[in-house]
Amino acid sequence: MAASNGAKSPSKKVLFYSLLLTLQYGAQPLISKRCIGKEVIVTSSVLTCEIVKVVCALILMARDGSLKGLAKEWTLMGSLTASGLPAAIYALQNSLLQISYRSLDSLTFSILNQTKIFFTAFFTFIILRQKQSVQQIGALCLLIMAAVLLSVGEGSNKTSSSGINPEQVLFSGIIPVLVASVLSGLASSLCQWASQVKKHSSYLMTVEMSIVGSLCMLASTLKSPDGEAIKRHGFFHGWTALTMVPVISNALGGILVGLVTSHAGGVRKGFVIVSALLVTALLQFAFEGKPPSSYCLVALPLVISSISLYQKYPYLDKKKKKV
Repeated sequence: MAASNGAKSPSKKVLFYSLLLTLQYGAQPLISKRCIGKEVIVTSSVLTCEIVKVVCALILMARDGSLKGLAKEWTLMGSLTASGLPAAIYALQNSLLQISYRSLDSLTFSILNQTKIFFTAFFTFIILRQKQSVQQIGALCLLIMAAVLLSVGEGSNKTSSSGINPEQVLFSGIIPVLVASVLSGLASSLCQWASQVKKHSSYLMTVEMSIVGSLCMLASTLKSPDGEAIKRHGFFHGWTALTMVPVISNALGGILVGLVTSHAGGVRKGFVIVSALLVTALLQFAFEGKPPSSYCLVALPLVISSISLYQKYPYLDKKKKKV
């Protein structure tokens, strides 16, 4: 009986983590729009999120015992080599996402944000020589078709579903989220390289990247408009008690991704993404009273099919298979 209970517990954990991640993915765009006011300085929300990530990762490292041996193994050069560049990239990506949230409806944002799968595949091939199966290449083509359709449609639509003029939708919404997807793909590939070559744990990389990314953002405030705004109005200008809700949610989401991937792999994560897109559509209709635009209705099944195919048919090395 003990053995059967032990066999069931991992699947229950996976189900629990997957459910939490689905809800977080699905609700994040909506709660970010609702809880982060337009007057909130982007840099302040991103920096606070990074601090929360560090605290959560350190707690989990202390819990699994990996924090004790950190002083002996950790080196500054090793940290900068493994996490420095991805950290700077992720810091810029997070800022772009915060800008994009404000100019797109939740579902349009979530669909376009999935283009990071394409760019991750592209950069992992360039950096790690990780190949894709024929089915995966077809799935990535479907994803790009959906992104192009949605970008052109929403960017030129005079009656945008977000209620914002088309020019702002394009330059403050669509372009930032697509650039963020490119950066996400590059940073994700560099993180895979670090985990394979440098043997860094996911929690340690979270801590390193959050700290380095925060330092990069602090340095940028010396010359950026956000830095001037912080000097003039204060770091927490425009914040309310609700502003911490999406900040904490975003930080926990990053940790949940690691837990789901480590316990169940890419197939479960793909299922989570598909479910989250449907949750986003439902929440948008329920809380904002906005049905998906005609462009979203065409793009959504393309993206769902793309993600399902991509996760179901991974590349199999024929040489290894023979051995």
